[in-house]
Amino acid sequence: MTAAITGPGVYTLDPADYHADPVPGGSLTQTGAKKLLPPSCPALYKHWRDGPQEDHKPAWDNGKAAHKLVLGDGPELVLVDRDRWDTKAVKEEVAEIRARGAVPLKREPYGAVHAMAAALRAHPFAGRLFEPGTGRPEQTLIWQDAETGVWCRALLDWLRAPLPPSRLMVPDYKTCACAAPDRVGRVIADRGYHIQLAWYLAGLRALGLGDERSVGLLVMQEKTPPYLVTVVEPDRDAMRLGAIRMREALRLYAKCTAAGRWPGYADDVVIAELPPWETRELEGAVW
Repeated sequence: MTAAITGPGVYTLDPADYHADPVPGGSLTQTGAKKLLPPSCPALYKHWRDGPQEDHKPAWDNGKAAHKLVLGDGPELVLVDRDRWDTKAVKEEVAEIRARGAVPLKREPYGAVHAMAAALRAHPFAGRLFEPGTGRPEQTLIWQDAETGVWCRALLDWLRAPLPPSRLMVPDYKTCACAAPDRVGRVIADRGYHIQLAWYLAGLRALGLGDERSVGLLVMQEKTPPYLVTVVEPDRDAMRLGAIRMREALRLYAKCTAAGRWPGYADDVVIAELPPWETRELEGAVW
């Protein structure tokens, strides 16, 4: 472990240490918070938390590589310039690269992630958000929630000094299929990004690093040429809802932890309604 957790604060941790939960007694993350809430449930959260790590997915390599080049921090990127990756020799080479913590990439994604980083640096606003020397990448926040006593942790892409007049901006980098302004709201809702940003801002406020003027930003970049970038600030309603969902998750986590019980979807009988199109023929019917 690169740093011992001695209490609330900002730490620089290896990704493996962060994901292994270095907080004595355990802590909750924004990912875990979302898994506690509908359409998930506490039982699924506990299964995810206590279960084995998910199998590796090739798409994760591309995401890690893009983050590495944008943030200037992360695992080594290794070009595996082979026409085929299904031979025994190449499989062994790729496994060795991953085993030492590096990221193997095929020729096409290797070029793509470099082009993505260049496109982001050229963006007039996003480029300044991640400008080298303005902040520190991959910073871990550890804090204890005042209401519930739950220990929390968060991994920020970039922790920068507040911009004049003392307004802290917290950028989080996301790759996506479409960054069109009229589409990103749906992506935020589907992925729970408003909960994630509310979580980050709560941690910064708890540590005295942010205040009510602090703002969370999503730097969303398309994964296909020309790798367009949109910087998104979820509106007030989105952030209010994110904070409400965060609070629900913390209270639920505290309750389940105290009781030692992690319920499923429902303990009682659930009344199910058919979709409206299935009951259309009943309209106007007399019973």
